[in-house]
Amino acid sequence: MKIGEYDVVSLETGRFSLDGGAMFGVVPWVFWSKMNPPDERQRIELAARCWLVRGLGRNILVDDGNGTKWSDKMKDIYKLDVTTGDLLTSLKNVGLAPADITDVILTHLHFDHAGGSTTLVGDRLVPTFPNARYYVQKRQWELSQNPTEKDRGSFMRDDYEPLKNHGVLELLDGECEIFPGIELLVCNGHTNAQQLPKISDGQTTVLFCCDLIPTASHVPWPYVMAYDVRPLVTIEEKKRILSRAYEERWVLFLEHDPAIAAITLKPAERGFAVDQRMKSI
Repeated sequence: MKIGEYDVVSLETGRFSLDGGAMFGVVPWVFWSKMNPPDERQRIELAARCWLVRGLGRNILVDDGNGTKWSDKMKDIYKLDVTTGDLLTSLKNVGLAPADITDVILTHLHFDHAGGSTTLVGDRLVPTFPNARYYVQKRQWELSQNPTEKDRGSFMRDDYEPLKNHGVLELLDGECEIFPGIELLVCNGHTNAQQLPKISDGQTTVLFCCDLIPTASHVPWPYVMAYDVRPLVTIEEKKRILSRAYEERWVLFLEHDPAIAAITLKPAERGFAVDQRMKSI
């Protein structure tokens, strides 16, 4: 998708699975399972897509998936699968190597969003993208240093501590235009200071929805993950951002939906529903 000076492409980094009940919180199984059939362990399949944004002399990644530093036990728990494509192969397919990446915007530091940030070389953890700066919100970084009991399992220090140790980490403080035409919106329902990149040229706007709207099934107001630390805040953020997205005709990019990469919205009896469905952008 061409937006102003940028070419925006979705890249596959692999698939994984999480508990369906946790993904939909208080919504009963009979509703969410119709569109998200669980396996024998009640896990639903999820994508781990990221963005590649090319333009103005930059190759920018938004998130980088689960990475490859997983034990066999953890691979089994999360049903990690890279047969659909891993991040480095996806980059190679568009003519890029890790050294070509100039910037990595991490929406937040949960393992399924920041796991690909570091790589094991021998027994050393190093940044996967050696020439890149990595950007995360300061309040998210502070939380990662002392997570709550509720979200401790989502943070894995090997994914992000080496970024600080190698001097490639940039901490941001609130909403901003990080690059020309690329704005960061900050949400606090899912976790502290999750940053959602929005790219616009005045005619076309695309929002990287991250875990505010992880799948197309999460568009209705009550469909909020049990992983969210402030679910009522998530609902208010959805109402505010989706209302604006509908009014301004944004395309919403879905990081975790296994079949749909992006959507647009239409009015519904209570809030909004999915209008157009796109398999890629």
